[in-house]
Amino acid sequence: MLYELVQFSDNIGALNVFRYITFRTGGAIMTALLFVFLFGPTIIDLLRVKQGKGQPIREDGPKSHLSKRGTPTMGGLMILSGVTVSTLLWANLWNSYVWIVLGVTLAYGTIGFYDDYLKVTKQTASGFGGKARLALEFLVAGVAAYAIMRLGKPVLTLPFFKTLVFDLGLFFVVLGIVVIAGAGNAVNLTDGLDGLAIVPVMIAAATFGLIAYLVGNFRFAGYLQIHFVPGVGELAVICGALVGAGLGFLWFNAPPAMIFMGDTGSLALGGALGSIAVATKHEIVLAIVGGLFVLETLSVIIQVASFKMTGKRVFRMAPLHHHFEQKGWQESTVVVRFWIISVVLALVGLATLKLR
Repeated sequence: MLYELVQFSDNIGALNVFRYITFRTGGAIMTALLFVFLFGPTIIDLLRVKQGKGQPIREDGPKSHLSKRGTPTMGGLMILSGVTVSTLLWANLWNSYVWIVLGVTLAYGTIGFYDDYLKVTKQTASGFGGKARLALEFLVAGVAAYAIMRLGKPVLTLPFFKTLVFDLGLFFVVLGIVVIAGAGNAVNLTDGLDGLAIVPVMIAAATFGLIAYLVGNFRFAGYLQIHFVPGVGELAVICGALVGAGLGFLWFNAPPAMIFMGDTGSLALGGALGSIAVATKHEIVLAIVGGLFVLETLSVIIQVASFKMTGKRVFRMAPLHHHFEQKGWQESTVVVRFWIISVVLALVGLATLKLR
């Protein structure tokens, strides 16, 4: 919206500043942060009244979690509201990538909202049917991946290599589905402790904001010898909105949490990161930057596979963060150490831009 002010820059030179992605990304961060910070208390109060008993707590989970009963969920509504308002205000709305990523984010948020709604109303830990939910996620991801393929070349790039670029053709859509849906569910599995998921999401969003800016800039892409994708730099604005909204949400989600993100937020945030990775052709780098999400997902897969094949569990409890809780780690210790891991992985991911 504010990007349209550029057309008046010939008469008012100061308006030329809205032409720059860096300036609008900064504006998106602050707008999303202030929106969530200002309207967060009202949303929390409303959700607390509507939900009554709040999010159901698993009886077979860590006993320390039983004290969290009554905490409202669907906090992702705060994040999605901040991201949407900030994106519409600061992004170039003529850019197709913006609408694709925003569309995936809101669609996944809607799926997650329905799942949360079923859990709250039925007071059960199981919500939306797994197969139906995955089918919807795959459908949304497939449409998004196909749209991204139509906007540019359907290629796969490999980190650390200058010239290895593979033309995937229609298989690009399959890859997109795996990355987007996989990222959505990976973040969803990670969201199990106060503040655990939102900080790694912000770290990944900030990292991909920089990646999107560099990949979408012909000069920087040429200097770093990375695959240039015209127009994708505008996604830095959405990444900024994710960081700002995440910071605002963390204010209320810090231990002890006043509200939980719920599937409304975790599924949407993962979908956003996945679609940005597909758009920037840095799907493998997402697996590095979001390595924490990958580890959490693998812990669940390994646990289930091991139990079905041998009747034994590899971890005391899955996902991975619950394993460490069962070993005696305090919740805050698990959260902060996982944050540190996320920072390290983000630095490794950024290193792939230069080490080629």
